[in-house]
Amino acid sequence: MEADSEDVPIRIVKKKSGHAGHHGGAWKVAYADFVTAMMALFIVLWIVGQSKAVKESVAGYFKDPGAFTSSRGSSGALDGGTGAMEEGGMTDLVKQQEKLKHLGEEILKEIERTPALKALASQVRFDIVDEGLRIEMIEESNSYFFDVGTSSIKPEAAEVLGIIAAQVDSLPNKLVVEGHTDSRPYARADGYSNFELSAERANSARRVLVKNGVTPSQVDEVRGYADTRLRNTKDPFDVTNRRISVLVKFRSPG
Repeated sequence: MEADSEDVPIRIVKKKSGHAGHHGGAWKVAYADFVTAMMALFIVLWIVGQSKAVKESVAGYFKDPGAFTSSRGSSGALDGGTGAMEEGGMTDLVKQQEKLKHLGEEILKEIERTPALKALASQVRFDIVDEGLRIEMIEESNSYFFDVGTSSIKPEAAEVLGIIAAQVDSLPNKLVVEGHTDSRPYARADGYSNFELSAERANSARRVLVKNGVTPSQVDEVRGYADTRLRNTKDPFDVTNRRISVLVKFRSPG
């Protein structure tokens, strides 16, 4: 007797195809690592080929990312700190660095063109720092900008400050005037010290700047550092530690 066809069991055979089970997704991870490494290489090569100002700007970002913000303004540029990135790839900070560097060069040329001040040109230094352009008037053993132990500014120093004032008075940048001393003790019974002396010297320089065209509101700060920021740390008593600085600050956007 034949079995009913409905009683015959039905077998379903599933066949696996492809090689996914053997290789998995490991190749994707390796490929992603390769692409990341190539991107890093291209970035390094790009940085190597840039100007010194761009390199300093990139280095400044990694030292202080807080100075660079990711907020976008209405123009589409990245606004915020002095290092705001523009869509053109050039940062506002780099542009300001170049402008202030040119300003320093113009001031130095003007000093060298003035016969009475030409000998002092080597005592005026220009450096781009985190805050902006620092113009330092450094004393030497045979040439002082201030009478020793006082805040009485000498005529030659006043002339140099006059040249600086003529170059910066039309700028929107804020100024900071700083005073520094060496580590020779300056103490009196009334507590007067190098802090008071350095602050008074900075204030004397501020008055000369204002007299020569800088508006009082352009001066943002007057700082007296005494010997807390020595230029020659190996010799705290070195006369070159005695100096005043005019800092032309980077301009904030907006």
